[in-house]
Amino acid sequence: MRHIVWLRQELRTADNPALYTASQGGHEVAPVFVWPGGDAMPGAASRWWLHGSLLALSTSLEKLGSRLVILTGEAARVLPELARDWKADAVFWSRVYDPEGRAEEDAVEQALRQQGTECRIYAGANHLLNPADVWNKSGGPFKVFTPFYKHASTLFVDKPLPCPKTLVKPKTPLKSTPLAGLGLEPEIDWADGLRNAWCPGEAAAAARLDAFIGEDLKDYGVERDIPGHDGTSKLSPHLHFGQLSPRSVYYAIRGQCDTSKDKALYNEAEVFLRQLYWREFAHHLLHHFPHMVDKPMYPEYEKFPWRKDKAQLRTWQRGRTGYPIVDAGMRELWTTGWMHNRVRMIAGSFLVKDLLLPWQSGAAWFWDTLVDADKANNTLGWQWVGGCGPDAAPYFRIFNPVLQSKRFDPKGLYIKHWVPELARLQGNALHAPWTASPEELRAAGVTLGNEYPQPMVDHGGARERALMAYNGMKSVK
Repeated sequence: MRHIVWLRQELRTADNPALYTASQGGHEVAPVFVWPGGDAMPGAASRWWLHGSLLALSTSLEKLGSRLVILTGEAARVLPELARDWKADAVFWSRVYDPEGRAEEDAVEQALRQQGTECRIYAGANHLLNPADVWNKSGGPFKVFTPFYKHASTLFVDKPLPCPKTLVKPKTPLKSTPLAGLGLEPEIDWADGLRNAWCPGEAAAAARLDAFIGEDLKDYGVERDIPGHDGTSKLSPHLHFGQLSPRSVYYAIRGQCDTSKDKALYNEAEVFLRQLYWREFAHHLLHHFPHMVDKPMYPEYEKFPWRKDKAQLRTWQRGRTGYPIVDAGMRELWTTGWMHNRVRMIAGSFLVKDLLLPWQSGAAWFWDTLVDADKANNTLGWQWVGGCGPDAAPYFRIFNPVLQSKRFDPKGLYIKHWVPELARLQGNALHAPWTASPEELRAAGVTLGNEYPQPMVDHGGARERALMAYNGMKSVK
């Protein structure tokens, strides 16, 4: 028999239900990736990561005796064509839960069944739980994280499947587009920072998980909020592209706790696993409320009087706002394709509340620049900080960037790394350079408006403006 495995967001050989099941029985297996191009393309940083991921996956498949087949075009056209021409008996794949992905696989399934090709579809391969199977007591979807977590964390998580021992490649060679032909890498090479920070692929994901469990997990509860320390797992891009399954992470963490029998480690593990369930919650929401990608969860927020200011948006994107913690985050993002989660909240709050620029603009920028750009997580994060989504911080809860900086980067390690022109400032002046005396600025070699910009806005005044806009929105009938 001949089996096609359509690989989408599970670019791995281990714990891949579609690949594992298709390989059983010694059948010929064609692992296929379809590149749609056009409007369906991910952002530039994600495309760079995808190139490395496909290269690594191709190597892994070759070690198992197979090869990756790359097709271009609409999946609903090219997959049925391949199945028909190769006389495949079945096509295997794992479900995704974003609106575009669901529409795509529905079209593929319809086209395959019309021509008599069997479809084998697996749910939840990139989740701890199937997002469509978690319901509240009323039989509806959850809208608040804590009740979701309390329920979801009681549900059994399937154990990960092993990697197939071998794959039987097609006896008849199948046409495949060269990876370089997809144009995923930038024409003008700006990716040095990404290459220095990351190594895409299944093996690198496993190594990162091992390092996190062995070194960082024990201090995760405290270190995860300190952007100047390397205290987070940095597994998010590997999880997004499916080089590591969430249940593999889940059982690796549980296994480490069981082995050590250290109660303190168990507590740290629970803090980390809670973050995995936040990821589950994001996908649960997007599955049930697909309009959230570009519209607020709660329709009354569509009346919010957002400003339009391309110049200010560009200043924020470039990390030239005059608020060091915000600028550090935006520069880290541009250089490495990643931003510390605490700083994502600070930078996001600054955009939507200090500048009154729409959260959709921030989401679009993150989509283009993050290597872990995940539609569900990105949408939930921006709706949360904008106060317009499920379980969101109330709109009137506005982050003060200076206080956040002093609290979470007290020694200025993060700021000094990403905003080096301020590295010689100390104390309050480092977090709020406009408060520094002329002598402090001169000693540090900083002239505001030259080496480093004046603040775009006064936070106190911006806060009042945001609250007035919020109250005005509520009064609109």
